[in-house]
Amino acid sequence: MHTNVDYFIHERAMCESPHIGKGTRVWAFAHVLPEARIGADCNVCDNVFIENDVRVGDRVTIKCGVQLWDGVTLEDDVFVGPNATFTNDIFPRSKKFPEKFARTIIRRGASVGANATILPGITVEQGAMIGAGAVVTRSVPPNAIVVGNPAKIVGYVDAKPVPVGDAAPPGARGAGLNVSATDVRGVTLHKMKEAADIRGSLSVGEFERDIPFVPARYFLVYGVPTAETRGEHAHHECHQFLVAIKGSVHVVAFDGRKREEFVLNAATMGLYLPPMTWGIQYKYSSDAILLVFASHHYDSADYIRSYDEYVELISHRYA
Repeated sequence: MHTNVDYFIHERAMCESPHIGKGTRVWAFAHVLPEARIGADCNVCDNVFIENDVRVGDRVTIKCGVQLWDGVTLEDDVFVGPNATFTNDIFPRSKKFPEKFARTIIRRGASVGANATILPGITVEQGAMIGAGAVVTRSVPPNAIVVGNPAKIVGYVDAKPVPVGDAAPPGARGAGLNVSATDVRGVTLHKMKEAADIRGSLSVGEFERDIPFVPARYFLVYGVPTAETRGEHAHHECHQFLVAIKGSVHVVAFDGRKREEFVLNAATMGLYLPPMTWGIQYKYSSDAILLVFASHHYDSADYIRSYDEYVELISHRYA
């Protein structure tokens, strides 16, 4: 057993790398190659193999039976479950090597479940959760929960489901008579007026009354494959109002602190997203048509597409 003043290496481990952070523990039968870099306060469990071109951040847990091949990066606070499999060659052949191995990145705070398989060149964004046994064939958005083969998004971490009927009652917390407040800052659910008789149904809303702005444009989203996710951005200035005029769509809204998930499944229900709200739409039904009113004309500069940038910007609101 080898104990350094800064880190611990079990006597039955083979750690050839001098690049081991303070407080890290490498357990029995692990093998770390010379150029690998492992951060502080990590836990490398039994029978883990770490190749040369591997970067491991701080406070990372790597459970038993994991191999980290050239090209794998684990950022801070990542958890890798037992026997999770990483790959680095999209078309492997014996004794034939690519000029460069694809870089696979597991961003900070993400978790990879037991026996999951991660294909090469993929980025699992921060806070995401990979389910046990999942086969991840595409990059995973921030905070998404993915399961299955191939892995599909089934939810978002800490996104409290809010069935439309369970929002705060109309008029609560300063909302209007047909408006329900939510826990996400500025986000509101709107019950639209409806007239129904033997001839059919009509749903109507008036701008600046039922819908809290005058739109400069609208767009329709339809024909979205069930497994696909849209949105994944915020706006600096633009307000949006969403109505599922057919089928159903799940919408996740995040304000930097609170995250909630809403199911839009009626043409009489609208969801208002103010500026600086991170919005995601997923779980489109096969017949879904989502109508979106926007307060501004299209301007690519108004979009915040990087989750890291959004978190940095929104943090100043709460400073």
